[in-house]
Amino acid sequence: MKATVTDIARSCGLSTATVDRVLNNRPGASAANRQRVMEAAKQLGYLPTLDQVVLPSKPAHLEFFLPIGSNAFMADLAHHIEDYAQRLPLVASCRIHNLAGISPGALQGAVENLSLKANGVGVIAVDHPRTRNILRELVEAGIRLVTLVSDVPAAPRSAYVGIDNRVAGRTAALLMGRFVGGRTGHLAMVVGSRSYRGHEEREMGFRSVLSEEFPNLTVSSAAESNDDPEASYSATIKALHNEPELLGIYCVGAGRSGVAKALLEVRPRRKPVFICHDLTKETRRYLVDDLADVVIDQNARLIAEQSVIRLLGSIASSAPYLTKKFIEPRLIFKENVPVQ
Repeated sequence: MKATVTDIARSCGLSTATVDRVLNNRPGASAANRQRVMEAAKQLGYLPTLDQVVLPSKPAHLEFFLPIGSNAFMADLAHHIEDYAQRLPLVASCRIHNLAGISPGALQGAVENLSLKANGVGVIAVDHPRTRNILRELVEAGIRLVTLVSDVPAAPRSAYVGIDNRVAGRTAALLMGRFVGGRTGHLAMVVGSRSYRGHEEREMGFRSVLSEEFPNLTVSSAAESNDDPEASYSATIKALHNEPELLGIYCVGAGRSGVAKALLEVRPRRKPVFICHDLTKETRRYLVDDLADVVIDQNARLIAEQSVIRLLGSIASSAPYLTKKFIEPRLIFKENVPVQ
């Protein structure tokens, strides 16, 4: 027989009114009493669980702020979040806000439209003082927060859901060095935006491994495209013209279509090794057509599902932070492209 509010009250020595306030996330209970109630509820098996994360007893209202724009990965992520949330009875509503850019101002404008019913928020944002302040104010208002894809560690988020981006960059460098096969020469990088902590970490990881293990390879150009395909195209055209024997191109962010367009247009005598991130319809095609050599995938579906679960878990938990657990990136080659 399932435990009741009365059982929880008896177990933790508090009134049923206090237990009800805590379980329904209403004000009027101290932090200590909240801790006692949630611990008793957990011990008695009152709270549901998913993937070993304790879930709230009452359906929650979730909102996500994503800079989707023309980014195929972001669009896939938004789709998976909505699809997964619709299938969970403990999600009362799930709303996606399409941010008008990556600036703190764009986030601030969108947050002003946050529903008064919102219990938890998921955000992809740049690591900037204004951003951190916006997120801090959300949490101080009683809303649980998770960051997705690119972390903002100084913000009081309950969890970060995504890959270890520094490891992803190091992996890209290791693959690049192995693909090049001992040749000496130059590489080009197309960085999305260093304002994203994730992109900055990938670049640092990539350069670290080159320095440690492949001193024969030099990054001769590292253009910042702000994830704009046309800017990526221009940067790649310039790199190919300046270095006709360019050995490799690492695309850190979402400007991969511009890189691909430049490679198809210039058609260098020997195609540079091309490594990029995120498995989308276009990168599937790049792999099959031998344009891209490997895609380091963040797994949009898994990030979406974990972000919803982590938000629900943070709403149910009295602890400010959940255990840190990275998503494992996938290395996709043309021979192991998964079924959509």
